[in-house]
Amino acid sequence: MVALPLLFAFLLSLASLALTNPVVKIRSSGITVPIASRINATGSPNFVKQERQRAQALIQRGKAKAAYKAGLTQDDSISIPVTNTIVTYTIQAFIGSPATAYTLLIDTGSSITWVGAGKNYVATNSSHDTGHSIEVTYGSGAFFGEEYLDTVNLGGGLVIPHQSIGVATFAGGFRGVDGILGIGPIDLTTRTTSSGEQVPTVMDNLARAGTIPANTIGIFYTPPTSTSDTNGELTFGGTDPCKISGRITFVPITAVSPASQYWGIDQTITYGKRRTKILASTAGIVDTGTTLMMIASDAFQAYTHAVGGKLDQTTGLLTIDDPSKLQSLFYRIGHTTFEFTAEGQQWPKALNSHIGGDPHKTYLIVSDLGTESGKGLDFINGYTWLEHFYSVFDTDHQRVGIANLKRRERC
Repeated sequence: MVALPLLFAFLLSLASLALTNPVVKIRSSGITVPIASRINATGSPNFVKQERQRAQALIQRGKAKAAYKAGLTQDDSISIPVTNTIVTYTIQAFIGSPATAYTLLIDTGSSITWVGAGKNYVATNSSHDTGHSIEVTYGSGAFFGEEYLDTVNLGGGLVIPHQSIGVATFAGGFRGVDGILGIGPIDLTTRTTSSGEQVPTVMDNLARAGTIPANTIGIFYTPPTSTSDTNGELTFGGTDPCKISGRITFVPITAVSPASQYWGIDQTITYGKRRTKILASTAGIVDTGTTLMMIASDAFQAYTHAVGGKLDQTTGLLTIDDPSKLQSLFYRIGHTTFEFTAEGQQWPKALNSHIGGDPHKTYLIVSDLGTESGKGLDFINGYTWLEHFYSVFDTDHQRVGIANLKRRERC
């Protein structure tokens, strides 16, 4: 039985949170907080090149992590680009006591949470410098600085005392955000600090403290329609049934390296009514830090032929003349086939100018990974794919879940 003073304090804290964040949802299966998309009006043309650099760096880091675990190398450091120059999904984090609000990019492909890219870190009574340096290189950006322990509040009662965070003394390559909320596997934190030890992630600490019922996070996105939309949710400790149609299909993290070092799954891709093969059953990853749906070079050629696409030299994306002829892609994940519609495959025309594109052209979000299939990481389901499905990242059971979205929220 909860003591009345403690219950009153808890209710008071919830009331306070409701004033600043009225759409937080407290559910028995977890705590749901809103996330926002931000469109960078100064995004550079041909951002596909940056996407491919990130993809290749993810592959190389995965290989390095696997070799390090096997004792074949003493160094597993590889540069990983995480910043997307066009659209980012962010969450508000309140750090310190009294707290300072920071806008953090959400990334399932990295695991360190840090601040200082935009707004400087403000030390308070709850701040503790561990004396360890910290450094992560992201390819198109990097940060280094000091590791601190501090109180991190993500809203909805998601308060983490003594959370390890990076405090940047230098951060380059990041625009429109103050840092990163890393929700990838804990293995990705190895050797990021001078201690050489793994760093418990935000999710690890929330689960260990019993703040959330499970080390699981559910993610819901919708395509952005303006330069700053609150159009998504993170559910810490569970899923949001209001967003899910039917059952969640769970599959174990793939055993194939290097995809196994991330949120890796196995899937098959076919196209159209005739189910033309695009990519045979193979391993790849689900990654919120990647914009596009990226597939191996041979699969991309098959897709280009199937849709009658032409490569646009300005943007690096495929274009098609008649979008009415475009058909669905079908993804076989576990025992479920998911339909990725023709509409979902098209880059939003309202955002064409942000990629240096022609406002009247139809661009496709399926792009070339840069390597042939059979390399152990043959696709990346980025967030333009994730915007059309509900995704679940379950650390406790080492699995990934995908579900169809409800057309209308009913709860």
